[in-house]
Amino acid sequence: MDGTGRISPKQFHEADGVEDWRVLGEGACAYFRTGSFAAGARLAQAIGELGGLDAHHPDVDIRHPGVTVRLITISDDDYGLSGRDLELARRISAVARRLGLAADPAMLQTVQVSIDALVSAEVMPFWRAVLGYEYRADSPDEDLVDPRDRGPSIWFQRMDAPRPQRNRIHLDVWVPHDQAEARVAAAIAAGGRLVTDEHAPMWWVLADPEGNEVDVATWMSRD
Repeated sequence: MDGTGRISPKQFHEADGVEDWRVLGEGACAYFRTGSFAAGARLAQAIGELGGLDAHHPDVDIRHPGVTVRLITISDDDYGLSGRDLELARRISAVARRLGLAADPAMLQTVQVSIDALVSAEVMPFWRAVLGYEYRADSPDEDLVDPRDRGPSIWFQRMDAPRPQRNRIHLDVWVPHDQAEARVAAAIAAGGRLVTDEHAPMWWVLADPEGNEVDVATWMSRD
């Protein structure tokens, strides 16, 4: 496989040596339980000592209980996965094993805010200014991203006509494909209701007791 060639989420998950990882949205993520900030810092240092990171590097988030690592290949026309991400995932998992750290995929998720807009070009500049966000390079007509890589991405979903009976803003919660049904069941048990599962396992639409909606999403069926 060409290291720079794009691969699908399905190809990533079918590869050997990436059992610690789950594709969420565009990137592949792993969460390693460390139990202390110092242990997390040691993992980050070990990852930083891997060769070749100047050309392609991971995003590493250190917290006291554990470390989240995201791998993604970004260009002006695409956000997704490549062979470089696959190889780097294997190398990072090997580093974690040497340090005696276990992965916990159940801790992974990413959140996206979705806004229904009749004319995205009129709405997006306001949200870009108030949040300090930037237009996403490969989809500037419908996506805003945090240049600090901290806040959720914002997706502007085009509407053909107003829908006064529904909220205009909802959340998309991306979870590991093998955690999605459990997350949906937990939300329903907590008082929510299933609006529709016609697009599952790509996404389920849920609502809270007052009708506020959220989509639980996975990479599946998107290839």
